[in-house]
Amino acid sequence: MAIDPAAPLLTPIGAGLASARPRRQPRRRRVYAGLILVFGGIALFQTINSWKVSHAFLINTSPSLPNWAFVLETRAPPARGSLIFFRPPVSPVLVNNFGTKPQLFGKYVYGVAGDVVTRHGPDFFVNGKHVARAKEKSRRGEPLAAGPTGVIPHGCYFAGTPHKDGFDSRYAIIGWICRDRIVGTGSPVL
Repeated sequence: MAIDPAAPLLTPIGAGLASARPRRQPRRRRVYAGLILVFGGIALFQTINSWKVSHAFLINTSPSLPNWAFVLETRAPPARGSLIFFRPPVSPVLVNNFGTKPQLFGKYVYGVAGDVVTRHGPDFFVNGKHVARAKEKSRRGEPLAAGPTGVIPHGCYFAGTPHKDGFDSRYAIIGWICRDRIVGTGSPVL
């Protein structure tokens, strides 16, 4: 028997058995891909679910804010200049203008606890800066009493919008916006 000088001297163990056993590589890859999809789906669901617990999408139908769509975040604390959304108090004027179940009101925080709100005639000031002008009557002709003045209490805010017809802290009907009425802060998206 002649020895081939080009042939290897040693043959690896199982070298001839590779074709005899079925290939499990594609099946293993499918299992791993399936596991990744399942766990990735669970992670995505958990992320969306936790976001949903502390966020909401709001549509604005009032002309008092320039944007018509907002993302509401319930865990962010209000700060000066931020947009807050709150439940309006029940009053005959608000029922006449917005119905028995009004939507959340969205207003900008003009004053925070410790700030001083003053009024000169129809004009409101926070720490000496003009923030709003009140009207004597609503668009429907209902009398509107001027809102609170003085030091803003702890946990409360003076909130408003630049819109001339906005129902906000410049009117006694709304007054200070305190934490128990605040649902969250908002960011415009559209």
